[in-house]
Amino acid sequence: MELRQLRSFLKIVELQSFSKAAKDLGYSQSALSVQIHGLEQELGVRLFDRMGKQVGLTQPGKELCQRIVPVLHQLEEIRVVMQEKPPAETLHLGMIQSLCKCKMPKLIQFFGENYPHMNLTITLDSPSALLDKMDHNQVDFVYILDEKVYNVKWEKVLEEKEDIVFIGSIDSPLVYRNEVALEELISQPFFLTEKEDNYRRALDQFLASKNLEIQPFLEVGDTDFILDMVQRSMGFTFLPRYVMENSYYRDKLKIVNVPGFHLHMYRQLFYHKNKWLTSGMKTILDLVEAGKL
Repeated sequence: MELRQLRSFLKIVELQSFSKAAKDLGYSQSALSVQIHGLEQELGVRLFDRMGKQVGLTQPGKELCQRIVPVLHQLEEIRVVMQEKPPAETLHLGMIQSLCKCKMPKLIQFFGENYPHMNLTITLDSPSALLDKMDHNQVDFVYILDEKVYNVKWEKVLEEKEDIVFIGSIDSPLVYRNEVALEELISQPFFLTEKEDNYRRALDQFLASKNLEIQPFLEVGDTDFILDMVQRSMGFTFLPRYVMENSYYRDKLKIVNVPGFHLHMYRQLFYHKNKWLTSGMKTILDLVEAGKL
């Protein structure tokens, strides 16, 4: 049973004519007859008595008319309400901590000013855990920093190269040298993210390829805490450049130049190809297109 069938039924009742109803609705008379015939078959009753050009309701037709009029009125009220005030929508973003702190404040401000009805939810986790959540429809988007990731099930809408760099305090003499040997630098106190972190893992792999190893003074997941320790001249760290550039302590920090060392990863934004795009998701895609993510 379709709404168009019910609306066609009521129009015939109103005009008491198949031909007039067809003209008013923009159908051919044969198309309208097919609709009503399908409705009668589905209900298992005859709705109209057709006697020449005269059309009258059968008893089942009268009962249907009484029942569907209030239903269609309610549906029309719902349509009007939805158009006047869009229903609250939740946009669920999954991302790593560093991207949340650097990219989300402006995004949240944008949605607050332009889409106050939108409810934002952010889940912080590792790239692998977030991608698994996306596969299970637990997040709408996944925003990560990692090696290039591909999967036929995912739609990648953003891929931007990001440098991962050594960072020290402006009070450290090492940051002003044109070059600092890798062996000398890693002998200094270091504040690093945990070993499971992707760019920490990449650093360990690179050092291992040179038969080197780093023994950090402290391992912690909070990059703000790490930069606070570094700006106090307590040691060095290894983080994405954007973390330093967006940090409260950026004026007290400086990149250490290590010859022959170049490590980068990619900011990547995904959604599942089978995901129905909500208005909030379409807004995110527009922001990506405009270069605002």
